[in-house]
Amino acid sequence: MKVIKYGGHALPKDGSFDPCLELIASEFKKGEKIVLVHGGGPQINEELEIHSIKPEMINGLRKTTPEVFKIVQKVLAGDVLRGITNQLIGLGIDAVGISSGDGGLIRAEQKMAELGLVGEISKVDFAFIDLLIANGKLPVISPNGVNIHGKGLNLNADLVAGALGGAARAQKVLFMTDVVGILENYPDPTSLIKEISFADLSAMKEKFVGGMLPKVEAALVAINAGAQSVVIFDGRKAENLRIALHGEIGTLVVP
Repeated sequence: MKVIKYGGHALPKDGSFDPCLELIASEFKKGEKIVLVHGGGPQINEELEIHSIKPEMINGLRKTTPEVFKIVQKVLAGDVLRGITNQLIGLGIDAVGISSGDGGLIRAEQKMAELGLVGEISKVDFAFIDLLIANGKLPVISPNGVNIHGKGLNLNADLVAGALGGAARAQKVLFMTDVVGILENYPDPTSLIKEISFADLSAMKEKFVGGMLPKVEAALVAINAGAQSVVIFDGRKAENLRIALHGEIGTLVVP
């Protein structure tokens, strides 16, 4: 099984048919078991701008006021989720779009007061996804979370993909993003780390800041929970995804 985090930065901006989704559909038709988790940061920012709300990030996580949360939920569980799911259906795939809170998949707790309605994953139950996969479905998961009291929370999509990849004992957890991989000295592309162990990445975790930090944390979560490997790469080209699925590209994180 492969868990793919389809980053918001990798999504086509013009709503055109995405060759990366064509490739995912092709792999699925060949018998590959795939779980797709999507982000949507740029799309959320565009909607916030329409409402004259300035985005605010803290350590790579979006500060989520109740006003921002309404937009996050609308964009992720609505526009982005339906757009991806509809394209896959158009490619002949029996895709099922759900949120990370559906079917008891993930439960979360509010992370920190200064972040607002941002959740930290507290429980993962992969049984619902196993059921979908066993019935020939391709799950597409939006990172809209919920706590045990039914309160909606904004979850980081990287961390959702990492948690699910670990729970699935995935062969690979692939993070499609807009950088070439884990950069030791972000944003310098020449500082790419091509391969690193869980222990070594854990030891240098404090070096990372901004959007790179959640990706590093997600890779560590995935490996620690049982994933066999993690690949972080530039997912804006379908050829890069093809290489990531079957070869070496970006940063490989191993146990």
